[in-house]
Formats: sequence, C-alpha cells, structure tokens
Amino acid sequence: MIGKKIPHSERIYMDHAATTPVAAEVLDEMRHYFNERFGNASTLYFFGNEARDALHEARKSVAKLINASPDEIVFTSGGTESDNTALKGIALTNREKGNHIITSTIEHNAILKTCKFLESQGFDVTYLPADKKGMVDPRDVEKSITDRTIIVSIMHANNEIGTIQPIEEIGRICRSKGVIFHTDAVQSFGKIPIDVKKMNIDMLSASSHKIYGPKGVGCLFARKGVEFVSLIHGGSHEFGKRAGTENVAGIVGFGKACELARKELKNEMERETRLRDMLINGILDNIPDSYLNGHPEKRLPNNVHFRFKHIEGESLVLHLDMKGISASTQSACSSKSLKPSHVLLAIGLSEKDSHGSLRLTLGRDTTEEQIKYLLSVLPETVEYLRKVSPCV
Repeated sequence: MIGKKIPHSERIYMDHAATTPVAAEVLDEMRHYFNERFGNASTLYFFGNEARDALHEARKSVAKLINASPDEIVFTSGGTESDNTALKGIALTNREKGNHIITSTIEHNAILKTCKFLESQGFDVTYLPADKKGMVDPRDVEKSITDRTIIVSIMHANNEIGTIQPIEEIGRICRSKGVIFHTDAVQSFGKIPIDVKKMNIDMLSASSHKIYGPKGVGCLFARKGVEFVSLIHGGSHEFGKRAGTENVAGIVGFGKACELARKELKNEMERETRLRDMLINGILDNIPDSYLNGHPEKRLPNNVHFRFKHIEGESLVLHLDMKGISASTQSACSSKSLKPSHVLLAIGLSEKDSHGSLRLTLGRDTTEEQIKYLLSVLPETVEYLRKVSPCV
C-alpha cells in the first residue's frame, strides 16, 4: 500500500490523545451561536440573556461530569491556560505564605514550563520522580510537603504513556496538610470517572477538544474557597477569574461534549479497554523486542504506548501514515521535536530506546476491523525498518 494515495474516508485515525473530531451533536448545538444567538453574555438585553443562559447550561454540564458545582467552573481557552492559571494564580496569591511547589518529572510541558518560569520568579519547585511504570509515589508527595508548600500539581493520567496516578490518595495527603492540590486531567477528563469531592481535588484542568468538542475551549475547576489571581485582566467575566468576552459557541460545544461523555462513559470505557487490550496483546505476541510503556493495568482505556528496539519512531509513524494509519511518537505538543520524550527518560529509558516509541490512542470511531488491520501491517513495517536500520 506504500505509495498509494489513500482517500480521507479510508484513513484510520489513532491519535485521539492529540485531538478528536467534533461530534455531530456538538456541531449541531454550536451552529446557532454563530449567527442566530450571537449575543454577548455581558449585555443586559434579550440577546445577552440568551447567551448567558447558554453559558450557564454549559457550565452545569461540565460540572456534572466531575461532581462539581457550576460556579466552580471557570471557562478558559484550554488545558494549557488552565494549568498556567492554576499554578501562577495560586503562587501569586500565596507568596506571603510560602514559595514551594511540588510537581512530577512526567507532567505535560504546560506544567513543567510554568514551573520553570515560577522558579525564575523566586519560587522553589520539587520535581518528584516516577517509577518505570510511570507512577508517582504518594509517600514522596507527603515527604516533600513543607510549611512553605503552597500547591501540589500531579497529573491524573499521563498524556504519553497513559498511566493513571493515585490521585485520590495524593489529594487526601494534600488536604490533611492544608495544601492546594491541582491535577491536569486533560487526558482523563470524560474518559474515566472523576469525582472532585471524593478525590480531594481542589483545582482541575480540562480541555474540550480531547472529548469531541471544539478546539480553543477548556476549563479550570476551582473548589469553593480556593482563591487565585487572574492571569487576564479586564472585565468581570467568569466570576472575575478570567477577563474577556466568552467564546459562547465554543463553550456551548464543550458543554454538549461533556453531556455526551457522561452518557457514554461506562460503555465507551469498556469498549475501548477491550480494543486496547486486543491491540496490546497482538503487538506483544507478534512483534519480537516490543515493550509496553506505562502501567499494564492502571492506564487509560484508550492508550497503547510501545517501544520497539532498533527502529526510529518517526520512521514508523511515516510508514504507517503511508499505509493509512495516523499515530504519533509522543505528545502532539512535542511531535515536531527531535528531542527524546522527557516522559520516557523520566521512567528510566535511554535516549536510544526513547526514540523507538509509538503512541496509539483509540476513540469512539475506532473499530475492531481497524485494530485487525493495524495488527496486520505493523509487524511487517517494524520488520522492514529493522532490516534497513543501521542500528541492528
């Protein structure tokens, strides 16, 4: 099939961790807010009231998905802004109380680069290690908390290797110590159950485009009583926490995507887990020197992350693309970088092994037939690349 032009409709998309297509129901819901119900939610007349009501309904849908209250949801432009707002907002608000932040070495760059910035501003950051399966030990969190610690930020599920962290236990430790606990839930939101009350979460970041909503929209959950400085100053939008006229159409789409995710969560988790395990077992059984990255059980239902000896991940991705399969080597935000994944290095892989990685992430449109097709072409592709590799 290499060299043949494959129609768009026949291509297989296996990079749902990077982004997802907007669901038809979401798009239908959004359409009205571009021209018919175009009002500014801050105005007092009919069109403004119409837009404001739409924001309220969307806020309720988002909150319901994580067992929060609508007034605890602040709409943002996405996960990166939410992460920045949580860390910088808490740091600036609590500077007199303390200057210590705790995070992990496997966080998304939206967290790691924000922490590096805060270090340049006089804050101290502790970067906790992860084990070879990508797990952060809650005991390390507890031992690292001091009387100067103002926030702990540990992601719920890793965006590359899919490992799910013991968030409830970490949250319980932070709550007992009186420290704000934030989690980047961009990859887990809408894919596995989240209960911010049960899980002792004070702040949570989420993104619309990971759950079949539009790009450019997300939210920051902030528990009642958690005060933080706004990063964007201007009007009193979003409870005074994020100035700027709201993207009503995008937020409406996000709300609808959350509604669909909540209804489909259980069935989709079970379906994707079955397909995920079929893919994992098929690779392990048919490709020598293949290794699963991340936790074998405590991982996202849609995440499959492998490394293959003696090949380059970029070459594998390009060859799969020529066979009609879209996949990635690491997170979409780093996919153009030739540097090895910081996540894979953090769990103990060498630079050489890190370069031979492949991330396959499934979605609602993934079928068993697609999995079987992938399993039919992946072994031969890996074998071919090993034959031509100078590293073997």
